[in-house]
Amino acid sequence: MSALRFEGVTATFPRADRPALDDVSVDIAEGEFVVVAGASASGKSTFLGAACGLVPHFHGGDFAGRVVVSGLDTRDHGPADLGRVVGVVRQDPETQAVLTSVRAELAFGLENRGHGPAATARGVEEVALALGIEGLLDRAIHELSGGELQRVALGAALAGRPRIVLLDEPTSQLDPVAGDELVWLLRRLNEEWGTTVVLAEHRLERCLGAADRVLAFADGRLACDASPRAFLDWAGTAAPLLSTPGARLLAAAGLPAPAGVKEARRALRDAGLLDDATEPPTVESTPPRRRRFRRSGAGPEAALDLRGVWAEHDGGRAVLRGIDLRVGPHERVALMGRNGAGKSTLLRHAAGLEEPTRGKVDTAGRVALLLQHPGDYLLHERVGDEVSAAALAGAGLGALADRHPRDLSGGERQRLAMTIVTGDGPPPAVLCLDEPTRGLDRAQKAELAHCLRAGAPAIVVATHDPEFAAQVADRVVLIADGAIVADAPASEVLSGGWYFATETARILGGAGGALLPEEGAALLAARTQSTSEVPVR
Repeated sequence: MSALRFEGVTATFPRADRPALDDVSVDIAEGEFVVVAGASASGKSTFLGAACGLVPHFHGGDFAGRVVVSGLDTRDHGPADLGRVVGVVRQDPETQAVLTSVRAELAFGLENRGHGPAATARGVEEVALALGIEGLLDRAIHELSGGELQRVALGAALAGRPRIVLLDEPTSQLDPVAGDELVWLLRRLNEEWGTTVVLAEHRLERCLGAADRVLAFADGRLACDASPRAFLDWAGTAAPLLSTPGARLLAAAGLPAPAGVKEARRALRDAGLLDDATEPPTVESTPPRRRRFRRSGAGPEAALDLRGVWAEHDGGRAVLRGIDLRVGPHERVALMGRNGAGKSTLLRHAAGLEEPTRGKVDTAGRVALLLQHPGDYLLHERVGDEVSAAALAGAGLGALADRHPRDLSGGERQRLAMTIVTGDGPPPAVLCLDEPTRGLDRAQKAELAHCLRAGAPAIVVATHDPEFAAQVADRVVLIADGAIVADAPASEVLSGGWYFATETARILGGAGGALLPEEGAALLAARTQSTSEVPVR
């Protein structure tokens, strides 16, 4: 029996010049785990919106074709009816919370479905334990970090054990451990309860190993419908930007695309290109000596200088604990750490949005800050009214000037918000970005990384994406429980680990400090040459 069926679906948003979905037909069986891939604005989010009835019942526009969800035709049943069988987590979880506490938010859907007090309490407890948010149950929604809020939105969608779960980039704000645990949980729900999972994601390396099938979209059309391995073979020639880092690494070695790290390591080992005895580099367990910059007078000054910064909330809970961090002019620093470690709080203190309980923050000039929620920066009903035409064109958004900002894809909203923050005038002394890659595809991440590396200001970016950190940062600062636990070059922090490491580094075991597929390919080429030069006896 079909869990989800599209029959010739075409959807066009108001004021859009082309369909977001164009004659899409697909049949997803009950119990399938399906990954939806594609570049930003390719139709992924619209596909999920049509699957839960939000397109067209909420977004409006023109709609043709038929969508049937667990036997319910979306032409006859709206989102409220479909909500009984479909759980949804959208790109912007901050807009999904309707109550003030985490416990109430998780219980809300169960109570609406008529569950009694005991069943509701059990459902809340189970989903909190499964997602590792039991410690958040009595917290207020407005106190949560972006990653914590994303896990709460996931919990609210999963608490009622829906037949179908639709997820739009659910790992975009999760730390590496939480992201892997989420995919494992979805696979467990899929295997043990027969839950149909449809997951749209840009970081395909996180989820392809769990998938039965991949749907790839391009310009609103279904471009590929295949198994994960067949999809990677297709992407290698037809859509290289959808290839995972591991697939690009092995392609350079002339090997088939792997669905995950385990397959990649096995293939390299069989080819004699992986030495398991290689010792990965070690990372400093404590921060190195503070970098020296002048505070005044001639010579370089620190663009950003935090000295002994503490941030304590009511009740004495410390979010930052004695932070000492200096960032030099033009230096690029990535902040990493698990959800709730204090990264966003550190950026808000750097920008002056919050005052430290103790300690001092000095800057060499204006600090521009792009927060996690790009929608907070969009104030007008027309994209062209948000910034100047020149700035809009520079961001590659000139063609969208007449669109409503809320109708943009997640990646387009992110680029627009960044353009608003940086402005049309002189560049700031420091540009701080909090999870700027949410909603961006690989091409846009690479473009953003190039822009940040070429720009004038110092860069401090909080990210859970080690691939992006490796592209942008000279230096990685790892934060845990509000304190800096590691501060070293990116080649040290992002290689040789299990979670805070790129896929290339995990495949190669940290050998050579290779973080990106291009660096890994060069290392493998050197090994191949070395092997071929060994004399035969």
